[in-house]
Amino acid sequence: MQTLEPTSSQAAFSMEEWRSGYRSQPQEYAYWIDDIEGEIPADLEGTLYRNGPGLLDINGYPIRHPFDGDGMINSFAFKNGRAFYRNRFVRTEGYVAEQTAGKPLYRGVFGTQKPGGVLANAFDLRLKNIANTHIIYWGDRLLALWEAAEPHRLDPVTLETIGLDFLGGQLEPGDSFTAHPKVDPGHYGQPRLVGFSVDTGVSSQLTLYEFDIAGELITQHSHSLPGFAFLHDFALTPNYAIFFQNPVSFNPLGYLLGFHGAAQSLAFDPKAKTKVVLIPRNDRVSMQIIETDPCFVFHHSNAFEQDGQVVVDSICYSEFPSLKGGDDYKHVNFDEVPGGQLWRFTLDLAAQSARSDCLMSRSVEFPVLHPDRVGYAHRYSYIGAVHSPEGNAPLQAVLKKDWHTGEEQLASFAPHGFGGEPVFIPRPGGMDEDDGWLMLLVYDGTRRCSDLVIMDGQNITREIARLKLKHHIPYGLHGSFAPVYFGPEDGEA
Repeated sequence: MQTLEPTSSQAAFSMEEWRSGYRSQPQEYAYWIDDIEGEIPADLEGTLYRNGPGLLDINGYPIRHPFDGDGMINSFAFKNGRAFYRNRFVRTEGYVAEQTAGKPLYRGVFGTQKPGGVLANAFDLRLKNIANTHIIYWGDRLLALWEAAEPHRLDPVTLETIGLDFLGGQLEPGDSFTAHPKVDPGHYGQPRLVGFSVDTGVSSQLTLYEFDIAGELITQHSHSLPGFAFLHDFALTPNYAIFFQNPVSFNPLGYLLGFHGAAQSLAFDPKAKTKVVLIPRNDRVSMQIIETDPCFVFHHSNAFEQDGQVVVDSICYSEFPSLKGGDDYKHVNFDEVPGGQLWRFTLDLAAQSARSDCLMSRSVEFPVLHPDRVGYAHRYSYIGAVHSPEGNAPLQAVLKKDWHTGEEQLASFAPHGFGGEPVFIPRPGGMDEDDGWLMLLVYDGTRRCSDLVIMDGQNITREIARLKLKHHIPYGLHGSFAPVYFGPEDGEA
């Protein structure tokens, strides 16, 4: 594995425009989108959900990192060539309490502190469930997810908060559930939702859950991992759930004493190995741990089994990509923050060895693919990318990679557009792996508003439609598409 080194960025953007996308959006809207360039495909029907921090301050008190912001759900409901937009905050207990108080009442994992200095924060280890990371519709439930606590269930049409959801009694109050569940497309006959929870410290306990299409539990089993485990995402194959145990340690002293947040207590060890943990989904074979070169992984692209090997494609960083010291995230120096690169890990289970190869040196994040290819060898990847082939910068483009031919397509929105995670939506009745639409929320730094861009999955440089919102959506995290229309009837709001 070659050394992962940060490289200097080539600015194709205005820092002032990029920063302006990090404004709070306290308003909640519901309206038919009428300002559209191009045409929404007539056969596109369903609802796109997006989640992310909607507040970057609490009554004027700034949060230190966007990951500490309260979750705001955005929905785009498509039917008959029209689209209805709605956004709404998840009414978590903490959100309601802080909005009532008009000030922060909780410390944030990524460094947001309560007013009052160290004495006001020391030994206050309560966590606010911010429900800001992902959202998925499964088993007739719309669930807003944050990996350190329970899901919140929402009304799929109005986005009103119904309350905490304990997954049919599988979770106890205070338990956590991943913000990155995977949908098995049908390796066992019917689709399954696969998720996990982890309880970490000196040692870690990881529990794997699998639910059927009705949301009923199929299997559940737990495994012990040695040491501290920072596990944000995982990969899935027919036989394995695969986790990368990053080489980080946790020193809680500064967090306990109120000096900083829990995530600021993580330390990356460049001399330690990354551990690839393979947990058999049937729980009848022993867990395996294979070591590979040190890297930090937030997100995986896909995994598949081939000739007795397991192949995992992941976004790797040379270190934990945190802010340096007490820097303001809006004034980050991209030259000092490592960019993510797409790497392939080929795991030989018999030899207990790993080979790693860099597939994409460009700075990239948020990889997606056709949902039916999860756990299978795939031909196409779609991934958020920086505009320039070298250096780190905000994501301003989407890259499509054909792994059979090596061809790449780049749809760039630079210099004024800023993106994030794309979502691939298969075309009904489509036969080819890339036959569908790619959707991306793009913040327009000139309009100071956001657009939903619909691209042709087979040629992403062809923009099919651009839906122009009347306002901005702060940069978000993850989302998903439900093939069900959850919107009002024509003429209603």
